[in-house]
Amino acid sequence: MWALRRASIPLRSPRFSIGISRVSCAKLEILSPSIEEDKAGTLESPQEVSDRCLYLKRFYQTTCRSSNVFVVRHSFSSQAGAKSSGEEDGFSELEMPSSAEANRDGNVEDESDDELISEPELSDDGDDIEEPSQNELELLDSKTDPSEKKTFRKWAQSALFKAILDAPGFSIHNALDKWVEEGNDLSRAEISLAVLNLRKRRMYGRALQLSEWLEVNKHLDFVERDYASRLDLIAKVRGLQKAEIYIEKIPQSFRGEVMYRTLMANCVVANNIKKAEDVFNKMKDLDFPISPFACNQLLLLYKRMDKNKIADVLLLMEKENVKPTPFTYKLLIDTKGQSNDITSMDIIVQAMKAEGIEPDIHTQAILVKHYTSGGLKDKAEAILKEMEGDNLKDRRVCLVLLPLYAQLGKADDVSRVWKVCESSPRLEECMAAIDAWGKLKKIEEAEAVFDRMSKMQQKLFSRHYSVLLKVYANHKMLAKGKDLVKRMGDSGCRIGPLTWDSLVKLYVEAGEVEKADSILQKAAQHTQMKPMYSSYIAIMEQYAKRGDVHNTEKAFHRMRQAGYAGRMRQFQALIQAYINAKTRAYGIKERMKADNVFPNSALAALLVHVDGFEEC
Repeated sequence: MWALRRASIPLRSPRFSIGISRVSCAKLEILSPSIEEDKAGTLESPQEVSDRCLYLKRFYQTTCRSSNVFVVRHSFSSQAGAKSSGEEDGFSELEMPSSAEANRDGNVEDESDDELISEPELSDDGDDIEEPSQNELELLDSKTDPSEKKTFRKWAQSALFKAILDAPGFSIHNALDKWVEEGNDLSRAEISLAVLNLRKRRMYGRALQLSEWLEVNKHLDFVERDYASRLDLIAKVRGLQKAEIYIEKIPQSFRGEVMYRTLMANCVVANNIKKAEDVFNKMKDLDFPISPFACNQLLLLYKRMDKNKIADVLLLMEKENVKPTPFTYKLLIDTKGQSNDITSMDIIVQAMKAEGIEPDIHTQAILVKHYTSGGLKDKAEAILKEMEGDNLKDRRVCLVLLPLYAQLGKADDVSRVWKVCESSPRLEECMAAIDAWGKLKKIEEAEAVFDRMSKMQQKLFSRHYSVLLKVYANHKMLAKGKDLVKRMGDSGCRIGPLTWDSLVKLYVEAGEVEKADSILQKAAQHTQMKPMYSSYIAIMEQYAKRGDVHNTEKAFHRMRQAGYAGRMRQFQALIQAYINAKTRAYGIKERMKADNVFPNSALAALLVHVDGFEEC
């Protein structure tokens, strides 16, 4: 554990360091990075103690003195006006039917995982390790019969699920009443399978209706995991506030750790630091043991929102003797890789192996990605050879190897791995190959794999089209992108967040940001599935390059309306817009502080720059 905390110590600026408050474990230093000196603000030693210090006090149940803690005083900035950007694009084939219509024709594959992704990406660059829904899986596994677990992991469909899917309109109660009247199976196993299939497709509203109907009609004796599942669905559908109200209505005997763990996980999904920390502290107050799951949730949240606090969690884990899990190591490895701190990343890997935990292929893929971006190609290739082994037979490994070899520019290796799959390719392998050939700028090869994929299946869905559309976007091939979108429309393929994202980037790369903005606004208006974080960022950064403060601010505001909390990259784009417009960004620091965004050295430098402009 000491090695992990040591690896989390950043290089401190020789110019300025932040004072550290005393905690009970005085012999162990707090390992949060120091804040670079912000010449744009005035430093003060306030009576207000930082939120971080207050939460440390709760973590360690001790006093927290702040005489040495400095914060920055800020001022106000201008706000966006009402002017609109972008004209109607006339893309009639991009119109999306309502969810009611989609459900009536029973074609749910268009609404599968990739189309309903609505949570923010893990990292600002949108290229991060996949966030596992570990809370959801633990809820399902808790007190579950082993035979049920085996069925769940196959993602088998159930007759009840199909009946729910075929229910017209938004209410499923009549369909459920009919199901019972006809004497159909309503066992716990059938219910659990239906809920799992609904969750898989992010159809949380229907899953919540099913849960409520079961309880009201007394078709199921609720146990702890049923209440936890309901709580999770309420948080997803109706928000955290409603979930907090519901938890107080759960019978006291069932209001255990899993309830608060479920609420905390949803706070993390919402990037709400204060609520997540409040729930964590509530669990401590209730004398629940500090679990690896809760600590991992904090690490995941701080990895996105405030990397300064990661070391505090590691210190807490050490103090409470909470052993890191493989997911803990994966988060820390990726965090250090994102910061290009390869030395610390290697220390974490060594600590992981010392605990007898070998990196799985996904952790190895993270290492390859960061070694490659850090210019350490020999190290990356060594891990790839280790992953591949003496004889490449594991098709799961092929799926991971294709994009990684492409990232290294190894066209021959991409071709060699693809040959292993080519005789009987799976759809996922085709998509990985298209992406790989696209990265290598081999458009014809990517198109050939897409054509092969088209012949494999009677109908392709939007996630299959999106991977080639992304290739066209990355290479500014607007005409081909338009043709592919028309082909999607002609096939009756419904469009969701991944396709919107590819379309936005297609027009952005072609220099038509207003068109991209118009498409994104249509996406937000015509679907219940919110556009992806990266779609907004692509438009925001393009406006920022132009010095278009007004439209950059509008894009920032729309992100907030869509539910994306302020993050480092959003503020970086916003400040860059003011810099390129050569105008002061009044109050930008106050806005960052309100969103719990603390500048790193790069962002601090931008703040200094933007504050250097003369007031008009």
